[in-house]
Amino acid sequence: MITVNSRFLVLLAASGSLALLAGAFVFQAFGFAPCELCLLQRWPHAAAILIGGLVLLTGWRNLAWAGALAALTTAALGLYHTGVERGFWIGPTACSSSPVEGLSSDELMSQILNAPLVRCNEVVWSLFGLSMASWNAVLSLLLVLIWVMAARRD
Repeated sequence: MITVNSRFLVLLAASGSLALLAGAFVFQAFGFAPCELCLLQRWPHAAAILIGGLVLLTGWRNLAWAGALAALTTAALGLYHTGVERGFWIGPTACSSSPVEGLSSDELMSQILNAPLVRCNEVVWSLFGLSMASWNAVLSLLLVLIWVMAARRD
């Protein structure tokens, strides 16, 4: 039986966040500009990478719980974003399409001029029916499990 120590699991989890963050930047380089919610999902990955580095440098295995929390945070943001994309709930007004009924011409013009280039409620890319936000949520939940295994490993 192969045993995996906590250092390897921390390295795996932090590398997973690094890969997801790098993937987001690659998509951006290919012209898929991020929306406001996409940008928010990146910060917990950056935190998880830093936490992983701290755990590896100091050996403080209990910090792996903070890594799990960071991964859980980005997973929750990804699930929220997925719900916005699928119309389950309304997203932030700053980056979601809103109805135009009942607006004066000045209000409508202001809404058009102040609209962000990328809307949070529009899917710009998907694979197997899952958007980037959905993939972030699924893969980040897997990272949560790895972080928890690292924190609990002897």
